[in-house]
Amino acid sequence: MKLLVISGSARKASVNGKLAKVACKLASETGVEAECIDPRDHVLPLYDADLEEADGLPEVARELKEKFVEADALIFCSPEYNSSVTPLLKNLIDWVSRSEGEDEPPLAAYQGKVAGLLSASPGGLGGMRGLVHLRAILGNIGVIVVPKQFAMGSAFEKFDDSGALTDERALGQVKAVVDQVVETARKLNA
Repeated sequence: MKLLVISGSARKASVNGKLAKVACKLASETGVEAECIDPRDHVLPLYDADLEEADGLPEVARELKEKFVEADALIFCSPEYNSSVTPLLKNLIDWVSRSEGEDEPPLAAYQGKVAGLLSASPGGLGGMRGLVHLRAILGNIGVIVVPKQFAMGSAFEKFDDSGALTDERALGQVKAVVDQVVETARKLNA
């Protein structure tokens, strides 16, 4: 089984990037082939239908889309910007959603995929308001979003210098989301 863990932040020291690495490690420990997607490694232009019509999908979008199509499950680690998802994450979702050619079904990278939602923030709510929007976006494009999610507040205090999550309760919550995603995807693919 293949799982992609996607960070929605472009910051070098992003707590959501750190959270994505923790989730990726936990998933790998369950025997899943897990890959962390750092948006800084996949720089996309702002989605523009005219650009797409003129040039097709950018190569980096095509590469990301291929990873999404091959994956059985997804975990998104999304910061909250003004009570919603980051423009970076929304742009990535939009580019990966695009069909290429008549023989490709719409939303091929998302339809029937299982996803889990995580968020980390220095604030008290942990980015929870942004997860509401992310859940709606993913549900509307055919993703099965598991009920469990986790928004970690006071996130700057919960990682050590190596990026390890030191808060045992938070680690258990992340593991619960990872486990539900893996279990659901395995059942659907059986």
